[in-house]
Amino acid sequence: MGILSTYGLRLARKRWRIRAFRKRRELAPMVSRVGDIRPGAILLFSTLRNEKIRLPYFLQYYRALGINHFLIVDNGSDDGSREYLAEQPDVSLWTTGASYKRARFGVDWLNWLQMRHGHGHWTLVVDPDEFFVYPFCDTRPLRALTDWLVASSIKSFPAMLLDMYPRGPISAQPYREGQDPFEIASWFDSGNYAITRNSRYGNLWIQGGPRARVFFPDLPERAPALNKIPLVKWHRDYAYVSSTHMLLPRGLNLVYDEWGGEKASGVLLHAKFIDTFAAKAEEEMTRGQHYAASHEYRAYRDGLQASPDLWCKWSEKYINWRQLEILGLMSKGNWA
Repeated sequence: MGILSTYGLRLARKRWRIRAFRKRRELAPMVSRVGDIRPGAILLFSTLRNEKIRLPYFLQYYRALGINHFLIVDNGSDDGSREYLAEQPDVSLWTTGASYKRARFGVDWLNWLQMRHGHGHWTLVVDPDEFFVYPFCDTRPLRALTDWLVASSIKSFPAMLLDMYPRGPISAQPYREGQDPFEIASWFDSGNYAITRNSRYGNLWIQGGPRARVFFPDLPERAPALNKIPLVKWHRDYAYVSSTHMLLPRGLNLVYDEWGGEKASGVLLHAKFIDTFAAKAEEEMTRGQHYAASHEYRAYRDGLQASPDLWCKWSEKYINWRQLEILGLMSKGNWA
């Protein structure tokens, strides 16, 4: 990479950090328990709107995994999400009615909170419908993974977003609050993924799966990106650039092996496709707060009119992380 390109990325990182600092004014603390955060705590950061039905299982899942504290931005919920989160003893909550789009889809808000509270901690950034799976997660807590990453001098850990879905119409099985969503959305595409390398940022770009084949069949290049780097040993000088798809410094994106080996990686099981999805898609279309004039949600709304069954003859039913490793969707690398 040339000197000019490297300098340009440094300027970009400075710009994103300054932008996040300015956007801090849009956040109002509703409940702050950051004083309870201890050195070495593993922190989860998220931004959400109207996700009350998902929150009980979301918090349960990540507490069991080993998250010590949740730092959450609520963007104008009116379904009880804020009140529910405010009652949780391990949650610090900020609220905002500002534009999600103008905060770069929440990235500016979370960059600020990570700058302010994440320095020196392992931080996990996920949405309320994303569930982190990593090698040995059935027997080893998240701290075992972060300890190994520290011992291996690894500062960032990738996870492919794996869209999960039910067999049959999405609306056929009602989801109840507190339920494991993968009791319903238990299937995924084992293949059908395209991978390219982003030359500027050095990260891999992954697209495909059920969203590409069902909602973007004619324009697969417009399908959502599935590459994520959600787990990072955070430093206040870091900044996410686009969701958790890539970040700066550029070296944090080099989470794959270019010489034929395999670096350790995980998966984010994505529980988007349950019966609440149609109403969510309609709400987001009305709000118009998503990328490229909400073209993704427009595709969802149009596609849902046909009550699609995302299941196909190549679908696999989820069993555990070892199955995902066998299929090449994640890897334990040299972590034994």
